Amino acid sequence: MSIFTGAGVAIITPMTETGAVNYPKLEEILEYQIANGTDAIIICGTTGESSTLSHEEHLEAIRFTAEKVAGRIPVIAGTGSNCTETAIYLSQEAEKYGVDGVLLVTPYYNKATQKGLIAHFTKIANSIKIPVILYNIQSRTGVNIAPETMAYLAKNVENIVGVKEASGNISQIAKIAELCGESFDIYSGNDDQVVPLLSLGGKGVISVLSNIAPKETHDIVAKFMDGDVKGSRELQLRALPLIEKLFCEVNPIPVKAAMNMLGWEVGPLRMPLSEMEEEHQKELKAAMDAFGVKAKGEN
Repeated sequence: MSIFTGAGVAIITPMTETGAVNYPKLEEILEYQIANGTDAIIICGTTGESSTLSHEEHLEAIRFTAEKVAGRIPVIAGTGSNCTETAIYLSQEAEKYGVDGVLLVTPYYNKATQKGLIAHFTKIANSIKIPVILYNIQSRTGVNIAPETMAYLAKNVENIVGVKEASGNISQIAKIAELCGESFDIYSGNDDQVVPLLSLGGKGVISVLSNIAPKETHDIVAKFMDGDVKGSRELQLRALPLIEKLFCEVNPIPVKAAMNMLGWEVGPLRMPLSEMEEEHQKELKAAMDAFGVKAKGEN
């Protein structure tokens, strides 16, 4: 059984003006996401600036989210690291907090071999009992998880149950679906490829777009699953200009800018990320207006 089907939000981490994690604001955003149909919360992923959170902040954000969501929808914790022992520690702590699964990004900088990836993911998964979703994003980590490697892990490690695929390579995604079978869940890591991935048997998306358009992102998947492929496709295509602007600078710079434009007051980015270029902000705002994204408090 899948951890979730639909649109999971790769949620931002709001900060105060002094750069501390803003937990009251995080709770407010969690409630907004749940009220607007988001199917799962993914906390402390790339969009959540996990790479610049301390271990203490990282774990507190996970604990806080699991407590506030309180089982209403699944919570998946980003606990990956380029250090296997660190990933084990974060994953075991997250399991104690009652999350529904963990998301393990490919080790970055080390550039592990496929053999190394198998050993890394196997050791982490064997240290916990909850489900594991792999996170394949070569553009950030420098390493691709080969379809054959995913198939080996899917067949030999019981709680490795799926992948967030952000390679952008539809041919690779098709190969994963072929080799791993229907029991291995594939989620799109790219908001502009949700429908193509669903057509290959995918279960949904782990989405940046959901931060500002949770209902519409949910609907892209829900319509497809309900047999309204035309409606799903139309919504996917209508969202493309906005998705393009949400990635015109490195994520999560644009989506945090977008949320601040909408009145969420999610604070600054952590260095070395910098604020969005003014010209890009104007283009993003225009795309948001064209798509019909509503400001905070609007119905």
